[in-house]
Amino acid sequence: MKAGVWPLFRVLLLAVGAIVISPAAGAAGRPNILFLLTDDQRWNALGCMGDPNAVTPHVDRLAHAGVLFQNHFVTTAICGSSRASIFTGQYMRRHGIELAGDHFTPEQWTQTYPALLRQHGYFTGFIGKFGVGGSNVGAQFDYWRGLPGQGGKYFIEPGDTNRLHKTALFGNQALEFLGQVPSNRPFCLSISFNAPHARDGTPQPYMPDDRDVSLYAEKILPAPSNATKEFHDKLPKSVQESEAHRRWQERFSTPEKYQANVKDYYRLITGIDREVGRILSELDARGLTKNTVVIYTSDNGYALGDRQLEGKWFMYEENFRDPLIIYDPRETAAHRNRNENAMTLNIDFAPTMLDLAGLTPPAGMQGRSLLPLVRGERPADWRTEFFYEHHFGAKALPPSEGVRTERWSYIRWVNESPVIEELYDVQADPLEGHNLAGEPEFAPVLKQLRASWERKARELK
Repeated sequence: MKAGVWPLFRVLLLAVGAIVISPAAGAAGRPNILFLLTDDQRWNALGCMGDPNAVTPHVDRLAHAGVLFQNHFVTTAICGSSRASIFTGQYMRRHGIELAGDHFTPEQWTQTYPALLRQHGYFTGFIGKFGVGGSNVGAQFDYWRGLPGQGGKYFIEPGDTNRLHKTALFGNQALEFLGQVPSNRPFCLSISFNAPHARDGTPQPYMPDDRDVSLYAEKILPAPSNATKEFHDKLPKSVQESEAHRRWQERFSTPEKYQANVKDYYRLITGIDREVGRILSELDARGLTKNTVVIYTSDNGYALGDRQLEGKWFMYEENFRDPLIIYDPRETAAHRNRNENAMTLNIDFAPTMLDLAGLTPPAGMQGRSLLPLVRGERPADWRTEFFYEHHFGAKALPPSEGVRTERWSYIRWVNESPVIEELYDVQADPLEGHNLAGEPEFAPVLKQLRASWERKARELK
């Protein structure tokens, strides 16, 4: 790290065992909220999550000064549905955002975390890929730099001599936002990076910032342990022939393709990390660090050749498990610099941000505030399982539903006839290579999880 980069955060980290930070009084004790969302970042693609190849020093330091969640998942692993769940705190079954072009209704938007925070005095901003239909809600923010679709190309113009990468542009806009925040209002800034999502239909789908192209030049990045034909051949036939496999063929099917694209994927993550460092440094410079809660996560996971697949969509660990870090500078040292193993979901973000503002979430929100976990508490009724669903793109991407518990993963391919089921003991078999659904010994577990799936599918709507 260069000298002078977000110095107060560094001091907090070094003194994590010695100080307690109280909130600034300027916003009546309510904290600012910085919500950082990446796009298609698999759960372990960070140095703080144990990946030795991830160059993410700023995010790693944030994790060491905050709470690093080890079991965070999305309830639907695709951009639009997951982002709608983040905004609303609802399962896709309830909010109904399934297709890429679906919009929020005006009534729905009033019940999202940005709308409710703004209604109660927060200065709100949105930067980057909006991801839910177009940009029909821009006027509902105090600062709007949202983009429709995938957020456009990574470089503004192919021939632009400035070569400004989209990730860096979002960082510039974040600094601009911080310069516009009124001194008497708390803020909520949501930054939605469109990296490291591939730019489909381009010769270099994970094109990084020019400053990062030399990373990994002399390294060979290892493929996932389950990126083999053996794992692929265990998949249902429809999944073997899906769009996910076609994209694997296009991007990862040879050693040359794999190295080129996976290195670029990691370079994009490093580009995000650089902007996180810039933003945290600006918070320091403006005296906002002591009262700004930072949340870092992604909209879904990502298969980097696992099972000879690329992308998200399916209910396998690499697809729907995500990174999550929450840094609250107001917490005592004992509650920071630690891991949290409770099962958390993307539907928890809206209730969490409303709780930070002292607001009660609407009855329609199905997630729960994560603040007890940030404080080191574990409510007795905290979830030990959740429902998963994905229905978009049925012809190219076989729809699935299921239930994930702390030990078991039950996957149900709902369009197959007869229905195909998978059952994995994720504690004993974390790569999900041995399907137990057909083994008599595990019939009681299968029956129990099938009943749980049926009940949740009915109740959650």
